[in-house]
Amino acid sequence: MFVTALAEAAGRIQACLEDALADRADQKVVHAMRYAVEGGKRLRGFLVMEGARLHGVGPETSVHAAAAVEALHAYSLVHDDLPCMDDDALRRGRPTVHVKWDQATAVLAGDALQSLAFELLTREALGPAGRRLALVSGLARAAGAEGMVLGQALDIAAETAAEPLTLDEITALQAGKTGALIRWSAEAGALLAGADPAPLGRYAAALGLAFQIADDILDVEGDAGKAGKRLNKDAAAGKATFVSLLGLEGARARAKALVEEAEAALQPYGAEADILQHCARFVIARDM
Repeated sequence: MFVTALAEAAGRIQACLEDALADRADQKVVHAMRYAVEGGKRLRGFLVMEGARLHGVGPETSVHAAAAVEALHAYSLVHDDLPCMDDDALRRGRPTVHVKWDQATAVLAGDALQSLAFELLTREALGPAGRRLALVSGLARAAGAEGMVLGQALDIAAETAAEPLTLDEITALQAGKTGALIRWSAEAGALLAGADPAPLGRYAAALGLAFQIADDILDVEGDAGKAGKRLNKDAAAGKATFVSLLGLEGARARAKALVEEAEAALQPYGAEADILQHCARFVIARDM
């Protein structure tokens, strides 16, 4: 059920992104944008669409917000892979954008994908202007110096810090770097319907942290072929992670407890939230 819903959402999101880029100039930067938005789990976009479904908003509406967050996520990955950041050569099993083209193209493609995200959120199909404005404002905060960018800055600073981060510091860092976009994604469906996003916000706060702990576990014992990216890079960089602080079994136990928190937050929706329940379990059971 969840796997089918995830695949259906991914297909709709990819079609929306392709349509948004279809009439762009035949330029290297646009080719790089298209390349950057191909593939991936589409978990963030799925959360938008599934949260919207819970509130009676159909996919023909929610897909634009789902595509927006996936465009923004793609921009973050393109920039994260640059030599000045994580310096990765592989993403989703393919050369990263700066490797396939060059660093300048990667920077510009990432910039353009970020702009595309906010362009998609202005589409009239998303409903009244006030709701669209709330989505734009929320995504700007989640992506910027209060959220994802702040988390990335803290992550970079940790590489040269005199002391490794504490568990509380890593939790705060990841709440921005990974969790902020996941939270926006989960709450967006409720905002589209003019409903209270608080239950989905609580769900997403636990889900985002569980997702990052699972990433830390995969970085230690995952299969690089399945992951489609370089592994063991945190240990090589000497960075503290949930695994280094809690141990593998401790990290697994913490992730499991967070999934239970996420599931409990969905109780107001009853059986209608079964797919999101399965999504939470998928986050810590995935191998990529």
